Amino acid sequence: MKALIDWGTGYVARSGSAVCFLGEIIGHIARGRIRWPEVLKQMYEQGIQSVMIIVLTSLASGAVLALQGYTAMVRFGAKEYIAHLVGLSLVRELGPVFTALIFSGKAGARITAELGTMSVNDQVLATRTLGVDPVEFLVVPRMVACFLVLPILTIIGEIVGIAGGYFIATLEAGIPGTFYINQTIKAIQYVDFWGGFAKVFFFAVIIGWICCYQGYSTKGGSLGVGRFTTKAVAFSYIFVILSNAVLTKVILTLWG
Repeated sequence: MKALIDWGTGYVARSGSAVCFLGEIIGHIARGRIRWPEVLKQMYEQGIQSVMIIVLTSLASGAVLALQGYTAMVRFGAKEYIAHLVGLSLVRELGPVFTALIFSGKAGARITAELGTMSVNDQVLATRTLGVDPVEFLVVPRMVACFLVLPILTIIGEIVGIAGGYFIATLEAGIPGTFYINQTIKAIQYVDFWGGFAKVFFFAVIIGWICCYQGYSTKGGSLGVGRFTTKAVAFSYIFVILSNAVLTKVILTLWG
């Protein structure tokens, strides 16, 4: 019983610390204390270096979705609706969620490992000793970069995913390319795009917050870096999926 109480108390304390950490980040951003050269550096490391893995996974996802859709729809003589299936699935759900999960494993893990290494090597403490706020110098640029990069990567992933579906539809299903493109444009409405795209900004905050907090709080030397990085990625996955369920319900209630 005592162990359970201790675990509950520690969990509440860590949750409160994480919320305060996010409040400190937002405070710096609200006051305009953003080091833009560092943000641009982080955008390159988080964004440009993640493009290839996003492209490959999105292309494969769109192709698989088209293959499965073709297999199911050809039974009902409705293979011309593959474009609707691929486009709407990627734009409304799969594109934002898949990109966020991949981003968590690629860029999120890097953020946690970098900050964790700095923390266990006392570089964070040294930064504070020199009179520089480590949250402003180390955390805020990474958080802002997440918020700016993830939406761009999501759009790239959706376009590439639709292209993957296009290749399968034209080569496997024999659907004319022009017809597929026209059907995709007709299928994806303004509400469909923004309904899915709005989630990305929440995902970006969640990933940046969790990964920065876990890295900033890392303890236990090199073993601690690995342990906290694993926790950061796992928590990012969990909260992205859970928040997606909540956001989907809210968006469908508001926009239909």
